[in-house]
Amino acid sequence: MTGGSGGTTRRPSAASRSRGAPSSSAPDPDARRAAAAAAARRSGRGDHGPLRVMAVSARTLLLLGIASVALLSVAFLAYTGGWWQAEAESEGAAALRRMARSVTPLDAPRMMDLPQFQGDHKESLYWGTYRPNVYLGIRARTPLSLIAGLMWIGVKNGQYFIRHVCQDSDELSKYGWADHNGRDYGRQELTDHGLHLTTSFLKEKGDGSGYGGDWAVRLDAKNEGSSLSEAQESTTHLFFYIADEAGKLITMGSHEPPSRGPVLLASGSHEEIGDWELYLRSEDNLEIHRAGFQTISMHNLSDLVQHALVTNARQSGNLNLPDMTEDSSNAMIYQVSIKLPAKIDMVFLSGAGSKNPMTAERVNRLTGPMLSTRLESKQKDFEERYDQIFNVNNKIVSKELSVGRAALSSLLGGIGYFYGQSKIALPKGFSQKNGDKYIPYWPAALYTAVPSRSFFPRGFLWDEGFHQLVIWRWDAHISMDIIGHWLDLINADGWIPREQILGAEALSKVPEEFVLQYPSNGNPPTLFLALRDLASAIHAHQFSDEEAEKISTFLKRAYVRLNSWFQWFNSTQSGKYEGTFFWHGRDNMTTRELNPKTLTSGLDDYPRASHPNDEERHVDLRCWMLLATNCMRSIAGFLKMDSSLEKDYYKLSDQLSDFETLNKLFVAF
Repeated sequence: MTGGSGGTTRRPSAASRSRGAPSSSAPDPDARRAAAAAAARRSGRGDHGPLRVMAVSARTLLLLGIASVALLSVAFLAYTGGWWQAEAESEGAAALRRMARSVTPLDAPRMMDLPQFQGDHKESLYWGTYRPNVYLGIRARTPLSLIAGLMWIGVKNGQYFIRHVCQDSDELSKYGWADHNGRDYGRQELTDHGLHLTTSFLKEKGDGSGYGGDWAVRLDAKNEGSSLSEAQESTTHLFFYIADEAGKLITMGSHEPPSRGPVLLASGSHEEIGDWELYLRSEDNLEIHRAGFQTISMHNLSDLVQHALVTNARQSGNLNLPDMTEDSSNAMIYQVSIKLPAKIDMVFLSGAGSKNPMTAERVNRLTGPMLSTRLESKQKDFEERYDQIFNVNNKIVSKELSVGRAALSSLLGGIGYFYGQSKIALPKGFSQKNGDKYIPYWPAALYTAVPSRSFFPRGFLWDEGFHQLVIWRWDAHISMDIIGHWLDLINADGWIPREQILGAEALSKVPEEFVLQYPSNGNPPTLFLALRDLASAIHAHQFSDEEAEKISTFLKRAYVRLNSWFQWFNSTQSGKYEGTFFWHGRDNMTTRELNPKTLTSGLDDYPRASHPNDEERHVDLRCWMLLATNCMRSIAGFLKMDSSLEKDYYKLSDQLSDFETLNKLFVAF
């Protein structure tokens, strides 16, 4: 890494930056002069040596004077330059150490290594609708997964558009999960300018299945608003794809539409699930076309489809895929052209290469009438469980009930799995040799809900605490899994990057200026809200003994990480005066905002000081610190801990909850 001009540069201290004071480590000129005089006296060349007189001309005296001044200047620069260089090298080394720590994991046992997150729990969550940025996307919780998804051609104002990635500019009048249990079932409804699509997802682990089990997707397409004759005259184009992020070859099956029964579309092999096969089954008349691509850019699949359609349309005059595959294709796209209404079932089978794969039975269970029956049963189970958990009574009307179920389902259906490396900003004036202004975090996985499938389909730290206030009530095991993933992202200093942009799909939705994460900036520690609730729920006997034991084990391991997280806030976000805190990261150089935003606080536009500085006192952060101390007290009491650390939390909690101190710091201020 280099400084701004190719070498290491000295940066002013915090004191000199904020108040203009000289660095406290700068040498005192008077002290230097006194020391030099003392040294001269000790060597016999001081003020009391013999007096020597030399007769010189004025010109000689002038030249000697100039030479003496020059010599003294060189000596001064050599002396002070050595100090400056040492100081700069010291600051540069310190900056490098801080950078290294910012991308070093906390030295503590990982949350996701707990036994409760292994075995059946891990396998039960292997497959899911874990790609919230697309209208329908399926993947496994593994870094290099098989991925599957849906595209279709939408028509607006007589123009064709590829629908794939969730975006408001598509102007769908409706899309979102009406039902979703977070594990093995979901039902989503989409309405796109006359086309009504219902996508259903079902997963099961049955006889013959490989790791993670099998899954099915039902696509139910109907006309919305137009007459039946108009719908039957027009053709609707759906695209279902499967791709291997690891780049492994996918073998193309038949593309002939089935007369009756299933047809094999594709097959391949994955190291975690063994051989796999993808089938299609429909009772309607279909026209199927295909295309195969060799690509590592999974976030650009819709661009590949669009280019193939346009190229083939120019050559043949038909809006079809070209029925061609590239060598070593690892992404297969199937275009299914239908007349509305139509119903299509797609079935994915894992472990297809086993000795007794029972292929026909498994396909039959996940297609046709049997799939219809099972989807209806899953929907009923979801509704009954919702009513039970959230104490629904007869006073709630059906419309309000459907809104509540859709809100929960959108939250659970928006849970995603991401893998990659965050980009951590280097200090100002530093850059990599290749010009990059960041260093990568360690490779990490994140299982998390997202704030928005269209705008923010990625993990946000402070949003996640609020998400978990709902999710833990629905499924405490999923909630702990999510919180555990977040806590495993804590670095050696106790910091968690507030926005997680992991992998190419997540990165493709983020403007460049928001990609870098700054180790000085935090986000409200909202995860404490859910953790406090989990501990309180155990006290209230809301869990079985087995569940309570798992939550206790989780909290015990989390305590070390939570303490490190709290200490990061207490040391880096503390204010100038005891008991005060302020959010770092506000722009004190902007000329575009009267009141610079405080993105780190979550309250982006909340009015604060017009000129950000270290004199600020942010009462919201002080409240978050009180919440965190109380939560740590609660966990320590629940786990029957009794050490100096726990006593410190009790003391700090009492201090932060003192209203008289609060009034002195903020009311008079």
